[in-house]
Amino acid sequence: MSDRGRLDQPRDASGVRLPKLDPEAFGDFAEKFARFMGTAKFIVYMTIFVIVWILLNLIGVFGMRWDPYPFILLNLFFSTQASYAAPLILLAQNRQADRDRLTLDEDRRRATAQKADTEFLAREIASLRMALNEVATRDYIRSELSKLAEELDDAAQRRYQLEQRGNRQA
Repeated sequence: MSDRGRLDQPRDASGVRLPKLDPEAFGDFAEKFARFMGTAKFIVYMTIFVIVWILLNLIGVFGMRWDPYPFILLNLFFSTQASYAAPLILLAQNRQADRDRLTLDEDRRRATAQKADTEFLAREIASLRMALNEVATRDYIRSELSKLAEELDDAAQRRYQLEQRGNRQA
């Protein structure tokens, strides 16, 4: 049994080498292609192409009719285009779905952080309100100072009256 027939051994690397494609560049191409195929410009170009193709093959300019009436070559062209367009469009959709998923994850992370910040600020505001209930307000301080001023006036009045009595007796 030769080495080529053995399945437990890796093959030599000297086989046919395929060109390496950059997946990102190919994905960008697929997105541009899919984006272009979804425009009115593409439909107009394709319509003009089909009309010219049919007219040239019906009229036979310069005696050339390379695709007579059932237009089998044109049909083959459309089939080939569709067989390439569908996977490219799917690739572009998958890349867009991946971007949307990343955006959604980032939005979800930001929303969670904003919610946590909002809850923290709500707790801080609640604690400040509770602390302010224990802090003396301007009106409370004014009323206390007014009471103190009245008490001092009363004390000064009594002292004055006591001095007046003391001066009368002396």
